[in-house]
Amino acid sequence: MPRGMNHSSLIIKEGIPFIIPLGAAVLIAFFTGFMWVSALLFLFTFFTAWFFRNPERTVPDNPVQIISPADGKVIRVEEVNCKEQPGQSFQKISIFMNVFNVHVNRIPCSGEVLAIHYKPGKFLSANLDKASALNERNIVMIRTDDGREIITIQIAGLIARRIVCWLKEGSKVKKGERFGLIRFGSRVEVYLPLSSTLLVKSGDRVRAGETPIGEWI
Repeated sequence: MPRGMNHSSLIIKEGIPFIIPLGAAVLIAFFTGFMWVSALLFLFTFFTAWFFRNPERTVPDNPVQIISPADGKVIRVEEVNCKEQPGQSFQKISIFMNVFNVHVNRIPCSGEVLAIHYKPGKFLSANLDKASALNERNIVMIRTDDGREIITIQIAGLIARRIVCWLKEGSKVKKGERFGLIRFGSRVEVYLPLSSTLLVKSGDRVRAGETPIGEWI
């Protein structure tokens, strides 16, 4: 993780510009006598703060396990070719995050960040298959110390309008570290080598930094 990076606060700092104005609006409405408006704004402020929550997670010690980079539901598991690595096939795990999930993303395995590629795109609903290819996305490629490569892609959704990534190319990262977030409903995909063993299937619920999704062989 780049030096000086600290994203362990209870509420992720990217949420503060949303929470403070909403909190101020609650107070203004309350002291000017608009009680029902104040109550409505308070609920919205609470939800916004809850959306940007940043809980601690217990990262599995097993060095051969690859962990989920996102909270949510596994909506697709398939073998695919990856445009980022032409001529190579991977096992792709697609995880959908709704607005109620924690949206802080975590590193699935320890290694070095080989490359980061941001690609602008559309904002289709993230649970659609075509969102994988057409939506705004950020691609993070990591190489382990023994030379294995894994790709994690943050994909914006219908409501999500900004992808945040705190990584830098060449950085050393550890499994379970926070590396970014996507605002308000989105999708994360993980591309694992064909030689790895999958530990999840479509329909499974996963937690970032905790749920093993695969194992190195």
